[in-house]
Amino acid sequence: MPATGDPVPPANTVPSGNTGTTVPPGTTVLSCRSLTAGYGDVAVVRDLDLDVRAGQVVLLVGANGAGKTTTLMTLSGAVPPLGGTATFAGCRAKAGLDERTRAGMAFVPEERSVFRSLSCRDNLRLGVGDPARALELFPDLKPRLAVRGGLLSGGEQQMLSLGRALSMQPRLLVADEMSLGLAPLVVQRLLRAVRAAADAGCAVLLVEQHVRMALGIADHVLVMQRGRVQIAGPAAELATRLTEIEASYLSQRVR
Repeated sequence: MPATGDPVPPANTVPSGNTGTTVPPGTTVLSCRSLTAGYGDVAVVRDLDLDVRAGQVVLLVGANGAGKTTTLMTLSGAVPPLGGTATFAGCRAKAGLDERTRAGMAFVPEERSVFRSLSCRDNLRLGVGDPARALELFPDLKPRLAVRGGLLSGGEQQMLSLGRALSMQPRLLVADEMSLGLAPLVVQRLLRAVRAAADAGCAVLLVEQHVRMALGIADHVLVMQRGRVQIAGPAAELATRLTEIEASYLSQRVR
C-alpha cells in the first residue's frame, strides 16, 4: 500500500499487454454519443457527442464547473456514465479505468500522480513503459532520479507524470489540467510532448487552462458551458474567435 500522502496508483501504472499498438491516422479511438455524466443521480454533463482520432489532439475548454473534469473522468472509466454510450478500443461501455488502461489508455489526472515517498527513478519504474523513453522526453529528470517524488518541483513532478504516461506509448492519452500552477516555459514543454505523441499516432483528449498555448497544439476544440458543448470546431478557426469565447463562455479571461 502507498505510504500516507501518496496518491492512488495512476492509470499508467496498471500492467497492460496492449500498449504501443498503433492504428492508422484518423481512426476513431475514443467516441461518445449522447453521454450523460455526473455523480450519483446528479447529472453534470448532458448530451455530449465527441470523437478523438489517432494523431489528433482534442481540447476541452470552459469555466470552472463547466463539466470538463467530469467528462474526462467518465471517458477514462474512473466514473461510470449515467447515460449514453462511450467506446474505446473495444471496451464495454461501462468499462472501468483498469480495463481501459489495459486496452492502451494513459490517464494523467489533475492531481499530480507522484508517489512522494519513492524516488523519481522508482516512480518511473512503476509505469508499464520504458523509463528511458520518459527520460528522452524530459532529460531534466536524469539528474533528479535519486530524489524523492515529494521533493521534486511542481514542474518536475508533472514531467514525471506525463513522461511515465507517454513512455507506455498509449493509444489514447487523457490529460486533465496538467499545467495547473506551473510556469509558462514548463507548460510549453509539456504541450510540445503532447503534440509529439499525437504526431506519432496517439489520440489525445486534453483539458488545459492555458487556452492560448493549448490552441497552438490542438486540432479540434470543444467549449463547454454548464455541462453542454456550446461551440465546437477546428482549433485554427476558434483561435480567431478568442474574444467571443472569453466574453461568452469563460468565467475568467483565457491566458
